[in-house]
Amino acid sequence: MKIPFLNLAQLNHSIKAEIDEAIQKVLLSGQLVGGDTVKSFEKNFADYHGAKHCISTGNGTDSLFAALKRIGVGPGDEVITPAWSWISTSETISLTGAKPMFADVDEKTFLLSAMDVEKKITSQTKAVLAVHLYGQCCDIEALQAICTKHHLILIEDCAQAHGTKRNGRMAGTFGNISSFSFYPTKNLGALGDAGCLLTNDDAMALKLRRFVNHGGLSKDEHLMEGMNSRMDSMQAAVLNMKLKYLETWNERRRAIASVYNTQLKNISELKLPTEDNGNQHVYHLYVIRTARRDELKSYLAEQGVETMIHYPQALPFEPAYARFNFKAQDFPVAHQLQQEVLSLPCNPMMMDEETEYICAMMKKY
Repeated sequence: MKIPFLNLAQLNHSIKAEIDEAIQKVLLSGQLVGGDTVKSFEKNFADYHGAKHCISTGNGTDSLFAALKRIGVGPGDEVITPAWSWISTSETISLTGAKPMFADVDEKTFLLSAMDVEKKITSQTKAVLAVHLYGQCCDIEALQAICTKHHLILIEDCAQAHGTKRNGRMAGTFGNISSFSFYPTKNLGALGDAGCLLTNDDAMALKLRRFVNHGGLSKDEHLMEGMNSRMDSMQAAVLNMKLKYLETWNERRRAIASVYNTQLKNISELKLPTEDNGNQHVYHLYVIRTARRDELKSYLAEQGVETMIHYPQALPFEPAYARFNFKAQDFPVAHQLQQEVLSLPCNPMMMDEETEYICAMMKKY
């Protein structure tokens, strides 16, 4: 067998007629940026989460940056964020002029440790940027309590958590603001870059909407210096159409993960994903741990199975943060993870026999 990690062409082909129709409608409308198509997606995505406001953006990184800027983060401030995440979470902090303060993650879930967050709070701390990594929520209630206690703003990065829930509540509805990416590989993916923000704060929604549109709500209105980060109508149309499939696709991911969990649970050398209490994991990524990661990855490649590493380096040890001179003992869990994690294929287009084949090859190894 040849099993790709993710076959986007296959996924999009499965709904090709609907994609073509959505794109054609946009082309015929002549409204390629903004307009009713974008407004429709914003309303539907907000309604799906039970949120008051959805503000669309050009991509998820812009969403994080806009959120940080609009809450007033800047030079002299610190924002706490996990040591184990994609670089968007930390680079956007730096781009505001603030300092990213990394906190270690939980050894079982790889999610931001609330205990370590509290240890990293200083008089300069302005916000906590929490990440719902791989498809499940971090301990967001504990982080809420910490932020309330210390008068901090809580931002949720939901780039990998479309549709996930914690204690029946949607990811993205706990913090002051939440950010989403619709990069094509996400559980809800566009045909290019796209993102959005959710908030229940009316005044903040207005600030965000102005900021991502050159500081105004209409042409030639510039009430502030902003940025240009708008979702184009074609991406909005495709996302609007795909949104109705999100729950089905997530359930398929959960079914594949269940097969992995059952078939691989007795392999002593593997540590399988842990679904935290109260969480409904949507398995954007199915990530295992093994001390023989590199050897296993090479073996599976020889058997036709494509795997990936999310992530090869923890953020504090990236060259971008060499100026801080972090040591392994500063983030022991994140440092260990970078040597052991391996992501197995887990996407809604996978067939049962492909999942079974991967499990069989891993047992054989």
